[in-house]
Amino acid sequence: MQPDFWNDKRAPGVPSDIDLASYQSVIEVFERSCKRFADRPAFSNLGVTLTYAELDRLSATFAAYLQKHTDLKPGERIAVQMPNVLQYPVVVFGALRAGLIVVNTNPLYTAREMKHQFKDAGVRALVYLNMFGKLVQEVLPETEIDYLIEAKMGDLLPSLKGWLVNAVVKKVKKMVPDYHLPQAIAFKQALKQGQSQPLAPVKVCQQDVAVLQYTGGTTGVAKGAMLTHGNLIANMLQADACLSQLGDDGTRLMKLGQEIMIAPLPLYHIYAFTVCCMCMMVNGNHNILITNPRDIPGFVKELGKWRFSALLGLNTLFVALMDHPEFKNLDFSNLKVTNSGGTALVKATAERWQAMTGCSVVEGYGLTETSPVASANAYGHLARLGTVGIPVPGTTFKVINDEGEELPLGERGELCIKGPQVMKGYWQRPEATDEVLDAEGWFKTGDIAVIDPDGYVRIVDRKKDMIIVSGFNVYPNEIEDVVMAHPKVANCAAIGVPDEKSGEVVKLFVVPRDTDVTVEELKAYCKENFTGYKVPKHIVFRDALPMTPVGKILRRELRDIA
Repeated sequence: MQPDFWNDKRAPGVPSDIDLASYQSVIEVFERSCKRFADRPAFSNLGVTLTYAELDRLSATFAAYLQKHTDLKPGERIAVQMPNVLQYPVVVFGALRAGLIVVNTNPLYTAREMKHQFKDAGVRALVYLNMFGKLVQEVLPETEIDYLIEAKMGDLLPSLKGWLVNAVVKKVKKMVPDYHLPQAIAFKQALKQGQSQPLAPVKVCQQDVAVLQYTGGTTGVAKGAMLTHGNLIANMLQADACLSQLGDDGTRLMKLGQEIMIAPLPLYHIYAFTVCCMCMMVNGNHNILITNPRDIPGFVKELGKWRFSALLGLNTLFVALMDHPEFKNLDFSNLKVTNSGGTALVKATAERWQAMTGCSVVEGYGLTETSPVASANAYGHLARLGTVGIPVPGTTFKVINDEGEELPLGERGELCIKGPQVMKGYWQRPEATDEVLDAEGWFKTGDIAVIDPDGYVRIVDRKKDMIIVSGFNVYPNEIEDVVMAHPKVANCAAIGVPDEKSGEVVKLFVVPRDTDVTVEELKAYCKENFTGYKVPKHIVFRDALPMTPVGKILRRELRDIA
């Protein structure tokens, strides 16, 4: 489709394009925002709040340490392996200000995954939380890492409270296994050493890589998507453009420097990284970092302390929150934005959330390779449930068949994306890059989508997850959506398994909400709701489904089990 096809479909206040020339680097965005919103709170965690001015000072101190006490040169890679704690933004913005490329590393990685990522990216420095010290010690000999900087949970808390938190984590909760890394420098020590040093400004332009973001690896070996300063600037401006929608009173929905955003999704994941770390920089908002969102009682208690206006989450998290008895008693009077991403939003979840909080959940779409936001729904009553909205400003979509020809509106095919947020390519993998990025800049997503005649986009499945039963295409998302609406089902996943008769059949894994649900009951329900070839032939009950840390179901693991 032509980019202007979507222009008249945007919500009031949302521009059709963004001004890419407004910033030259992420560093410039960060430094300007820290000056503009100096006294405003930037991040809060474990009862401590950093203002923009404090974040500016601490990140400059960390950058100065990297410049003066290591031989790391601009363009070299530093890995950051931390959950959502205050040290994370200090380290990431500090590393960028020193001209380094940030490699976001999942704290839940196994030794095998860590080793692959550190070696593949040529990481020379690693900042990690001491809980992961044992794993770091295990993988270190097989990497090129020269510098270790070790943080502890309580590093940025007042000294007594920090000491107490560190003691509880180590001695009471036994979360720090024994390890020996004498060469590591403490994060607090690094800040001390950088304190008296001036930060030497680095020359960075939009074409320079800012972040190597590894794709989940659900399709085999994890690859590093090269996201440039220009990619990240484009995406934060695009996300901000969507948040500039006008409310019913004619003013901007998300006011500059006034909003409180709850950030339970891990910042090392591109979705939260762009929306919480980057986009909030432009508009000066306040982020509440949730370190352990799996502790739902603790999460709900934290929510009770804030009059929050925005929450970033995904389907599994929304369900877990709503199932907690105290959640419905929270103050939702300020909640204007609930964003869902990372995985498909189930209709029943969205309806329940709206009824409980008075705020509609809005679904968008994106990938690591698109920094990540590619499309978004309008907020409030303008949202179209069941779609991922329309392409964000400056972005265009098309749908193609297996021969690469563009298909007309309303037909399903592989979704392709073109826009300033599309990655530079995969790190040191030109062949893999050529497979997904063509000469005109179109990125092939591997997702099957339909662009409706009114411009709204529906993702109907992953290309590779499609099940073919007797020549008919069956899309697992459709099966899961319908089965999830059954009151006795808490979670489910559909995969294809080989079948002599029809090539493949549908196998459904179900996590029951009720112990009295039977296979027969679910089969009858499916027969009522699906044409014959879509009805699952095998239904298996399980206590839980394998998931990524951000709540995406790992269908590949289920296929291995099956």
